[in-house]
Amino acid sequence: MQNVQYASIGKRLISFTIDDIIVSLLFTAIFYQQITMLNTPELMMAFIVQYSWVLYALKVIYHTFFIANNGATIGKYAVKIKAVDEVTGAKLSWGKAFIRAIVREIGEMLFYFTFFFAFFNTKRQTLHDKISSCVVIDV
Repeated sequence: MQNVQYASIGKRLISFTIDDIIVSLLFTAIFYQQITMLNTPELMMAFIVQYSWVLYALKVIYHTFFIANNGATIGKYAVKIKAVDEVTGAKLSWGKAFIRAIVREIGEMLFYFTFFFAFFNTKRQTLHDKISSCVVIDV
């Protein structure tokens, strides 16, 4: 791909924040009844530990679905960026979008380790971008 503008770290951070808020609201809506009955910090912590897998699954589904269908999650769409194949510029296949989402969530669980790669290369690729052979560009 030639003559593309790679998305800035700032736009990617805003996109990340928007997407996390959306997925968190979805998680809260799904478990609203149970959450309202948690009246101590200990119960809240136990709930979070017990159902954290649901939050991770929601994130993987959300990111896979939107990246494979549109090349952009709602957050990416809001800041006018999208994830595309590094070579062709086409949207990612479902398989690549799924791998990207899985590695992204592993990175989050490991203190955002995979995200730091974006600071050290000209294409601003995170590890999950590199593994799925994609770049995030301005639209």
